[in-house]
Amino acid sequence: MADGGGTISEVYQASRRRLLRARGDVERVERAGGDVTSSEFVSSLRRELAEIGSMCGQMDRLWRSVAAKPQRDLWKRKVEQVAEEVDSLKDSLEKYVLRHQKRMSEAKERAELLERANGDSAHVMRIFDEEAQAMQSVRNSSNMIEEAYATGVAILSKYAEQRDRLKRAQRKALDILNTVGLSNTVLKLIEKRHRTDKRIAYGGMVATVIIVFMFYWWLRH
Repeated sequence: MADGGGTISEVYQASRRRLLRARGDVERVERAGGDVTSSEFVSSLRRELAEIGSMCGQMDRLWRSVAAKPQRDLWKRKVEQVAEEVDSLKDSLEKYVLRHQKRMSEAKERAELLERANGDSAHVMRIFDEEAQAMQSVRNSSNMIEEAYATGVAILSKYAEQRDRLKRAQRKALDILNTVGLSNTVLKLIEKRHRTDKRIAYGGMVATVIIVFMFYWWLRH
């Protein structure tokens, strides 16, 4: 120890100076943060208080060798005061360290909770996006079905118009043939062709309806 040698008075004065500096450092630690509260600074302060405690042990041996009882009792009280103050500073420092560690732990927990909350929010947003995409897909499918239905209706309407025109044309042809007196064989051929055209027309309409419903079923599944 640099200033550990000498008489009890010299050791006492050196311990008081170091104790004064240590008290100021502990007060700084309790008031401030940042670099002041770094682990290196706290460790250095602990070592300083431990060395002052060693000086108290040295003074405790020295005052017992004082011959005069009044002086011996006086030095005993002074050494005890220094030792008590060292213990008090150690206690204050350790309490601060515990509070600081608790604050750091709470800050870490808040950061983790915030991170998890952000992660959950992102998951919820992804679910909403997927639901929105699904709804858009349903709307698109519905529009396609409506367009397919409209197309089928238009095709059936055209078939109906064509059938009506064909029937009118056939009636006119029959009227003309009856007028000019063609044979029954020709009339039968015309009627047979008429029946065939009707089957083709009805078959086309049925096929169109089947195609439309198959397309609708495919979109729904």
